[in-house]
Amino acid sequence: MASTVRLQAPIGQCALLITSLAVPLTGWTLHAVSLHRKLAAARRDPLTGLLGRDGYTAKARQTLARYGDSTLVVLVDLDHFKQINDGPGGHAAGDRVLAATAQRLTAWAGSRGAVGRLGGDEFAVVVRIGAARRELRLTQLTQLLAQPVEVDDGTLVDVAASVGAASPDVLGTTDLSALQRAADAAMYAGKHTGRAVLADRSHATVPSINGRRAGRPGTSTLGRAA
Repeated sequence: MASTVRLQAPIGQCALLITSLAVPLTGWTLHAVSLHRKLAAARRDPLTGLLGRDGYTAKARQTLARYGDSTLVVLVDLDHFKQINDGPGGHAAGDRVLAATAQRLTAWAGSRGAVGRLGGDEFAVVVRIGAARRELRLTQLTQLLAQPVEVDDGTLVDVAASVGAASPDVLGTTDLSALQRAADAAMYAGKHTGRAVLADRSHATVPSINGRRAGRPGTSTLGRAA
């Protein structure tokens, strides 16, 4: 009997220990799930619902790694946005334009595209588009972004956007930062033209100050003027 008791005591103690550990572990699991949801929500821009810079960067890199040369990195900057904010509709009209732009970019990119708001009126997209369809798709994008936006009082606000794009097969890299720099230079090469600009290797060598510097000659422009 004594031996039986000695064997049962450690087993009971272990069971008690496991039970006592299960309670805080369960609580921690619920806390971790809640924290994960909060972090996921924080990765979204509250106004547009788009991914913030960090969330966009993570998804964009995954898309580039998966599809390689068949991807396109696109930067979008709304033209004369300050005039909309300073106009009769004020910031409410500006917010509506930002939200509408986000919806249009999301629709254009599709469910597998990475669409983010980088800040202010600047947006970025990484999407799978093969070389044969780039010109058509970028033309469609510029036309989509140029459509007027109806604000809360029913007024139509004219919208224009500058678009620059870069692709790994043209630039010889899948590095997101390098592609965005080239797309940024291309976008500023065609600023206020209403045309999408597809970067070539010359845009990758354009020096930049905070990512803002006009592109060099040799630009390829796509789409129609807004």
